[in-house]
Amino acid sequence: MTAASAALDTAKQHARSRVSNGTTLLPGVDGRSTWVRRLRDLIALHLSDLGGDDAVSEAERSIVRRIATLTVELERMESGFALAGEALPAQLDLYQRTAGNLRRLLEAIGLERRARDVSPTLEEIAGEIAAEEEAAAQRDAEREAAE
Repeated sequence: MTAASAALDTAKQHARSRVSNGTTLLPGVDGRSTWVRRLRDLIALHLSDLGGDDAVSEAERSIVRRIATLTVELERMESGFALAGEALPAQLDLYQRTAGNLRRLLEAIGLERRARDVSPTLEEIAGEIAAEEEAAAQRDAEREAAE
């Protein structure tokens, strides 16, 4: 294999779609729309509940995306019901089936919130101790100066 073909092969391995590399959520769709912004917010919230972006598998990430999509659509339906002052039987049926599918997806990834490790690092602990020692030394110096 020549150096040029090796470089090309390496570049092909790293070439990923915009969806895969996170630069776009839906190709060809304006990411500034209310629908896409809400979708993006829900994805971030659910990923956070699962312990953060680094803690989830691609399968869980895919399920989270579907959960967010169904949630946005259910919210749109609810808004439509509120504006109309009612819901037709066919609309309620679709709403109920969508909500049931959402529940099943949520159960698939776990409905409970997973705690994220927020314990302080050794550097943070050492910094707090140093700050406390400095404050104590300053108080002692002020007391000596006052005597």
